[in-house]
Amino acid sequence: MTSSRLSFAVDIGAVHLPAAGAIAVYRPPAGTDLSALPASRLRIVHGFAPDHAYWAALGHSVMFEPPEDAAGAVVIVPRSKPLARSLVAQALAHGGPVIVDGRKTDGIDSLLKELRARVDVSAPVAKGHGKCAMISGPPQALAGWLLPELIRTGSGWVTAPGAFSADGPDPGSVKLGRALPDKLSGRVADLGAGWGYLAFQALERRGLTEIALVEAEHAALEAARANIRDARAHFHWADATRWEGQAPFDHVICNPPFHTSRQADPAVGAAFIAAAARLLTPSGTLWLVANRHLPYEKALEGHFAELRPLGEEAGYKLVAASRPRFNRSRPRR
Repeated sequence: MTSSRLSFAVDIGAVHLPAAGAIAVYRPPAGTDLSALPASRLRIVHGFAPDHAYWAALGHSVMFEPPEDAAGAVVIVPRSKPLARSLVAQALAHGGPVIVDGRKTDGIDSLLKELRARVDVSAPVAKGHGKCAMISGPPQALAGWLLPELIRTGSGWVTAPGAFSADGPDPGSVKLGRALPDKLSGRVADLGAGWGYLAFQALERRGLTEIALVEAEHAALEAARANIRDARAHFHWADATRWEGQAPFDHVICNPPFHTSRQADPAVGAAFIAAAARLLTPSGTLWLVANRHLPYEKALEGHFAELRPLGEEAGYKLVAASRPRFNRSRPRR
């Protein structure tokens, strides 16, 4: 666990932070134990809506960008290696020591190896299938790792470092985009919209009056704003599984995430399916793409009365699910 490892490393003095000044804590997952750190000095840097809300509810100062006056930092290593490098570089650029903590499955070993070639790295504390260490060096020592908030791919799309499919359109989204009907009449919601590829495709269809892009990762949503300049599009930074919005919608399009760690977790996608059913009109349709091996059939059958396979292709399955259950009393807007 990240929590016990970080706290243990602080408690035994293996890592330390300045006695005064703000401490930027980059992307700590909800539930991370930060009790070994001075709560009043912490500035949580997080763009993922559920985690952002978690830390704000606990009374912490939460922001998208680190404070300019940070005296030190803690980086909880994310799964994306380019993002991890950029966060560490950003933390070091603000000056002061930086604590780096991560799981082996998230690449902490290779990250520390790369860091040793560039800056001073303390002896790491190994605990709970991960490592925690402190780095120090000139503020610009890792400048080559810094990434812009938004990036433009070779195909012209604007994406965000660390976002899903940051290098270009995901094959599943491409397949669903092609499978959408020529006409999508009425109001549409894109749950887990990412940087906007599917919403862009939906806006090409006839009959669409408005589309709500719901995305939990703030940087990805900013990329979507850059990709979609259409007055019918509305952008919502939120956890799609809890978002209510201005329902009901006539259509929901979705390429749901299927993990919160490196292990696939079908419950994540099932929560998106349940949210779609809740948001749709009684005659509405969910247009879904998923990896073929993910067992979403039970969730689909439990929330929709009609399922229409749209085909399977190269490891993906596409489904149109209509007539959401338990949704007969929702009034039309």
